Amino acid sequence: MPLLSVSDLKTHYKSRDGLLRAVDGVDLVVERGETVGLVGESGCGKSTLGKTVLRLVEPTAGRIAFKGEDITTRDQKSLRSVRKSIQMIFQDPYASLNPRQTIGEILEAPLIVHKAGDRARRQQVISGIVAKVGLPADSINRYPHEFSGGQRQRIGIARALLLSPELVVCDEPVSALDLSIQAQILNLLVEMKKEFGLSYLFISHDLSVVRYFADRVLVMYLGRIVESADNATLWSDPRHPYTRALMDAVPDPARPRQAAPLGGDLPSPSDIPTGCRFHTRCPLATDLCRTHEPEFRTVAPGHQVACHLASHIH
Repeated sequence: MPLLSVSDLKTHYKSRDGLLRAVDGVDLVVERGETVGLVGESGCGKSTLGKTVLRLVEPTAGRIAFKGEDITTRDQKSLRSVRKSIQMIFQDPYASLNPRQTIGEILEAPLIVHKAGDRARRQQVISGIVAKVGLPADSINRYPHEFSGGQRQRIGIARALLLSPELVVCDEPVSALDLSIQAQILNLLVEMKKEFGLSYLFISHDLSVVRYFADRVLVMYLGRIVESADNATLWSDPRHPYTRALMDAVPDPARPRQAAPLGGDLPSPSDIPTGCRFHTRCPLATDLCRTHEPEFRTVAPGHQVACHLASHIH
């Protein structure tokens, strides 16, 4: 039984421009001990998908199952027990910490909410997690503004791990950090995965980060998954033109000439193109692509693609 299973998930919003279909029919599975990378441009719906999985945003339709239990329509009170097991690391370490609270107070809050031990026990847990994420012991008495971006993200990681979760949704956890700090935080996440036996849903717009970190990769475009494969297969044999465009955008010193950037803008999720959603930007688009939405089909064991031309792309 998968740890997390999402079926035909939709998250739609009403906006001034009409119905905004941020997540528009997504299936995904995260197995125990697995890191699933979810990649795509800003605005493709991946952060909304992550928040919907945690029910921080309410789904419009579809099903979310955690350890086989349907949590799609559970009320907030009965979700509390599930929330201990699914935690989130947010993108912006500056915005996700209360500036008026000390680090000790920030970290104690979830323990109080979930009635985890008396004060002495809570302080013990906090000291232990602060040490594990590589922060000095006196961090507990200091405020967020006294820390660098990388240190603040370590605090965010500590907060996510306090309740011993099984699944952590990482929403662009390194995108706001300098490159040298990104590597430190990714290494820390790898260490924590081993130590705590975690599974990750790791959201990023940067395929090179996911290449380092994920076991399996899902590529998302305009509310849908367009390609799914294990990490090695995706890099050696990408079948969707959008996946190829994302790969071409990764700087590669071995490439004699850097590829041209992906043309055009991501269409609005309130005005989704007919046929294949990518046809307005795809260099290979045919009349079929403009009129018929491709099925998400298997092209090799464990490798699925939503592209009419997938069998011709190698």
